[in-house]
Amino acid sequence: MSCGRVYTVDEKVRTHDWPDILLEQWSDEARRSPGWVQKPLACDFIAYAFAPSRRCYLLPVNLLQRAWRLHGRSWLKDHGQRRAQNRGYVSTSVPVPISDLMQGMIDAMLVGL
Repeated sequence: MSCGRVYTVDEKVRTHDWPDILLEQWSDEARRSPGWVQKPLACDFIAYAFAPSRRCYLLPVNLLQRAWRLHGRSWLKDHGQRRAQNRGYVSTSVPVPISDLMQGMIDAMLVGL
């Protein structure tokens, strides 16, 4: 930025258009290694893109993770999990509909006094 502020961005790209954003709950399910939605990240934003439509959501990490803390259990109950078999481990993600995620992030902006 012109003021000297630097923002860091992590990119997630899906090769198909979907009506949801996959939030990685466990990067290694068997070892219970937290996924990116629930562990400290060294970035300010997640750029979550859908390649075919060229849509990209710029998601502030702190707000996204607060929304997960507020709604993660209900999103898991309502939408289930998707497992991805990787070489030597399985990661699990929750497919949260984009409208639900956006509402969850709005909820996360409200701070009770």
